[in-house]
Amino acid sequence: MQAIILGDGPMGRAIAAALRERGAPEPRLLGRPEGESGRHDPALLHGADVVFDASRAAAVGPNVSAALAAGCRRFVIATTGWEMDRAWVEAILREAGAAAVAAPNFSLGVALFFRLVDQAVRLFGPLEAFDPFVLEWHRRGKADRPSGTARELSRRILAAHPRKIRLADPAAEGPVRPEELTVAVVRAGASPGMHVVAFDAPGETVELRLTARDRSAYAAGALAAADWLLRIDRPAGLHPFEVVVDELLAAGGEGVGAMAGAA
Repeated sequence: MQAIILGDGPMGRAIAAALRERGAPEPRLLGRPEGESGRHDPALLHGADVVFDASRAAAVGPNVSAALAAGCRRFVIATTGWEMDRAWVEAILREAGAAAVAAPNFSLGVALFFRLVDQAVRLFGPLEAFDPFVLEWHRRGKADRPSGTARELSRRILAAHPRKIRLADPAAEGPVRPEELTVAVVRAGASPGMHVVAFDAPGETVELRLTARDRSAYAAGALAAADWLLRIDRPAGLHPFEVVVDELLAAGGEGVGAMAGAA
């Protein structure tokens, strides 16, 4: 796999390390583009089997556009906070006949955590005594608040819970209303990511917690998404990481174990 990684931060470097450990050709790891355009020169992006975007929200659209102009047709988008550009990115991918897998988090554990949370909401939702909330903690320097993973967890809870209909405003004064879901954000230290979904009742609290020790799990999932794109021609447009996870699960323990242990 000849790869180009757009974004030389912690996630981009983790993907590069995972590719090297696999024995793939040395990836090209590019930071922010030079000049004032905010867009990479397509001449720098030729020849990639897969382009990994691990940059920043505002750069996703320009990065995809430049890579498409260079002839790239497979993308793994591991950046968060670019939802405002999602429709445009999907449109230019479809127009070019290109496919991308995009997710707020490429950890296999997180993908399965989402499914556990869905089931937990179905179980606890009818019980009025149990009040759900989300807590997430990331390194001090993380730009988006809440994280993309926390936003996805919140979306899933609001979609399935019988009484929660909107997020609580963290800046508002006074008590949180019963129909509001609280999302608490911590930015401190160097944590690569911790997420808790809890259901609190007067006499007990039930917690689902996922803690990342490093970014190797995210990188392993990003490579699994790239493999999925390369295996056969996929339909043009954006694809969720869930379809990759479904295929891994269908393949049995060996496929899932290889992904979970990769770095």
